[in-house]
Amino acid sequence: MTKCIKLYTLEAMDKEKPIYWVGTSYNDLLEFPATTRQDAGYQLHRVQNGLDPENWKPFQNIGAGVREIRISDDGNAFRVMYVVKFADKIYVLHSFQKKTQKTSPKDINIAKTRYNAIVREEKS
Repeated sequence: MTKCIKLYTLEAMDKEKPIYWVGTSYNDLLEFPATTRQDAGYQLHRVQNGLDPENWKPFQNIGAGVREIRISDDGNAFRVMYVVKFADKIYVLHSFQKKTQKTSPKDINIAKTRYNAIVREEKS
């Protein structure tokens, strides 16, 4: 079974999709600088309300419906990979700081493994 943390916002809980944090994605996001965490929270709040993040790209090689929120802070690149293909929830697969231009195979593998686990859970 995949470890997920379910968090709700206090306002408009009946309208927003809940976020499920898979694996260490929540704790990893907490390691981001404060302004980056705040921006990531704002972008995820947009997703919860049916809007696109301000800077994102699809990441279909991980799986259907996977997207990557792209955040830049003081010359550093941070990413939050999430899935929106499920009607009633959002899964955050992976939160990390990019060290190179290309997303590392390690980060892609983490997201793919977590994606495959939630797809199996959703089917059962």
